[in-house]
Amino acid sequence: MGTFEDILAQRGTLIYRTQGVSMLPMLHQNRDIVIISVPVSRLKKYDVALYKRGQAYILHRVIEVREKGYLIRGDNTYALEDVPDENVIGVLTGFIRKKKQHDVKDRSYQCYVRFWQAIYPLRALLFRFRRLAVSCARKLGILPALRKMRGKC
Repeated sequence: MGTFEDILAQRGTLIYRTQGVSMLPMLHQNRDIVIISVPVSRLKKYDVALYKRGQAYILHRVIEVREKGYLIRGDNTYALEDVPDENVIGVLTGFIRKKKQHDVKDRSYQCYVRFWQAIYPLRALLFRFRRLAVSCARKLGILPALRKMRGKC
């Protein structure tokens, strides 16, 4: 088996089971299967790009299209990454969950994307609040006690 680039060059499509949690809640690790195709043109806002960072392959959403690349972020992450055009090797065209195939052109998928991106400011605020709360609990020395309580609730 070759690299993702080799498979895309030979077949035009790459199908594989996802790894990682950066695209939750849309894609679940070791459960969902993604269908990646060779991009026929530049990606658009909200497309999901497969790109290479060093030796790692990353699947994240385009947040902004720039002149020579993209601003990209995972659905379950809060850091933005500037990705040049030449690092993008594929684009998500669909995924399979529970033996049902979903196309990125489906209306339900498009609604999910718009909703998930619209609530990003709230999600980011909650994420920062949680980090602050954990940091305060750690400094006060009560983090282990909170973790024990969490299991009992």
